[in-house]
Amino acid sequence: MFIHIGNDTVIHSSDVVAIIDYHLISSSTIMEELMTESLKEKRVAGPIEHAKSVMITKEMMYYSTLSVSTLKKRASMISTISKLDDFSDEIKELDSEEV
Repeated sequence: MFIHIGNDTVIHSSDVVAIIDYHLISSSTIMEELMTESLKEKRVAGPIEHAKSVMITKEMMYYSTLSVSTLKKRASMISTISKLDDFSDEIKELDSEEV
């Protein structure tokens, strides 16, 4: 499944490692170092100047103008949808039996 993280960017939900509030990055030297190294390696995308959150995936880091709670809700919806049972085959069987 995919998650739309804003700014015309869509990522695979299975690639998501973490969603972090942008303002918390400066409170952690490890996160600052991670962001600095990712910028050097050109593994960062999105608008830094309006960022509210950072989506960390296996390969990239994405700045997002959406809040952590909004992204979390979108990720939860994807998780819920993927857990739903697919009854389409059973419905087709019932329809064919009625004919």
